[in-house]
Amino acid sequence: MQLNGIHHLTAVTADIRENFRFYTQVLGLRLVKRTVNQDDVSAYHLYYADGAGSPGTDVTFFDWPLPRERRGTHSIVRTSLRVRDRTSLEWWASRLREQGVAVGEIVERDRRITLDFEDPEGQRLALVEDGGAGDDPVIWERSPVPAEHQIRGLGPIVLSVPRLNPTDLVLTEVLGMRESREYEWDGDRVHVFEMAAGGPHAELHVIVQPHLPPARQGAGAVHHVALRTPNQTEFRAWKARLDSLGVPNSGEVDRFYFRSLYFREPNGILFEIATDDPGFAVDEDPDTLGESLSLPPFLEPHREAIVAGLKPIEV
Repeated sequence: MQLNGIHHLTAVTADIRENFRFYTQVLGLRLVKRTVNQDDVSAYHLYYADGAGSPGTDVTFFDWPLPRERRGTHSIVRTSLRVRDRTSLEWWASRLREQGVAVGEIVERDRRITLDFEDPEGQRLALVEDGGAGDDPVIWERSPVPAEHQIRGLGPIVLSVPRLNPTDLVLTEVLGMRESREYEWDGDRVHVFEMAAGGPHAELHVIVQPHLPPARQGAGAVHHVALRTPNQTEFRAWKARLDSLGVPNSGEVDRFYFRSLYFREPNGILFEIATDDPGFAVDEDPDTLGESLSLPPFLEPHREAIVAGLKPIEV
């Protein structure tokens, strides 16, 4: 029983229309599921991914009218997206600057070529060269980004904590990850934890930053990171493992498109374990994913009221 990598990452936006424009028209991702936050149906939950909505490629957003986040520790501080090689990174550096995006320089970090940038709300992102590692994405034929430069999926997720030991204990002793190496980033020590066979699609990078204040969630912040388990059998084994170790958790949550199990590590960062199956095509034609509002069966009787409370995404 092991986790296979990053499943998805969920963040917060206070400007759903600009968010939709940026992630589809600038980053070239496909909107594969247009639904609502199942715990707060007044808010959209949008899923951007590769052409098929493959596990490991989803960046998702809750639509909440919040002020900007206060940056700090006890939080996820950067989300990496994988591209194949330096040629793609150079193409992206030019494209992002042409689009007026806040973007840094191409640098080598942790032995990988990397380009940091931010979305319009200050969501901290990075493009990371993966050299073809990880699952190949399904190309999105209608993307404004050429096939050879399309984002290949999620890469390393960067966490900030004030103390390493409590987080280390959960990642290694509870979740079965291994600490593989360390590196320095802007004067701070970063510890790399790997899942399964490792690789940029299966890493968490933990920065120890006791000098920072606690973060406050808001627009531009990350809400949680989800880790992949292949099926419901292993999912239930993870639930049993958390219970046996006394880790407080949500219990099994049926999100219809996958099963979810939520818990917090001791520094307060929210994790989810999510199944690869059944996937986003369970209630939509794969050719038209994300083009209309999808609701899980338990919300379908309330569709009219839910739709009335949502604003149009497209201008």
